[in-house]
Amino acid sequence: MASTLPFAPPLALASLSGEADADWARAGAAYAGAAFLGGIALDADSRAAARELVDRDRTEFLPDDPLAFVDRELEALADAPIRPAFNVRSATVDPIPAAAEICRDRSALLEINAHCRQDELCAVGCGETLLRDGERLAGYVEEAAETGATVGVKVRAEVPGVDLPTLARSLERAGADFVHVDAMDTESVVADVVDATDLFVIANNGVRDDQSVREYVEHGADAVSVGRPSDDPAVLERVADAVERHLGAAASR
Repeated sequence: MASTLPFAPPLALASLSGEADADWARAGAAYAGAAFLGGIALDADSRAAARELVDRDRTEFLPDDPLAFVDRELEALADAPIRPAFNVRSATVDPIPAAAEICRDRSALLEINAHCRQDELCAVGCGETLLRDGERLAGYVEEAAETGATVGVKVRAEVPGVDLPTLARSLERAGADFVHVDAMDTESVVADVVDATDLFVIANNGVRDDQSVREYVEHGADAVSVGRPSDDPAVLERVADAVERHLGAAASR
């Protein structure tokens, strides 16, 4: 496990596109130590892809100025008892340092999205396409880390041709502080990443109860995150109790 916690208790609320805003984060603050807002598309190509997703009835954040939106949402959490983070998408590295600077100045984490698998995003080089291009992804991390921000990457397991432990080592060398692993149906990949790096490892996928938390902790996860049911207090209560049992950190509720 990593030696320094970016947030405590080690339970995060995972980003839900078009839903995970400051109000959502505040609603879960009694249970979690961090909230990953977003995802937010930063550049022209990723924004065009997000508009295509909206056209087929997916919820997305599409403010006129995405960087100003990031700053406003983080400002709205300045007095909240939860560490904010922002999940960002971009087909180019150009807006990444500016987003990182905003997160740095707001004591927030920056999470680069190499996770989404929607065809529209992959077609412009975001999400899973970025995951498959480890050199380009490491470049994003390096540019962000040079600002002094706390930087991580959201990744997914079971992507053909992607060796997550090897990729995680590359991201660590580039300056990443954490990796957020959607384990899919391969929970043991969390242990592989933990063994390969000193990154803070957040485990995601199916975190609902004591059993799921215990399994990820047994694989060495430093924290867990709750995705789709992150607006369900009953689920958050169960997971927070399990995190306290297995990782020894109590929520504020």
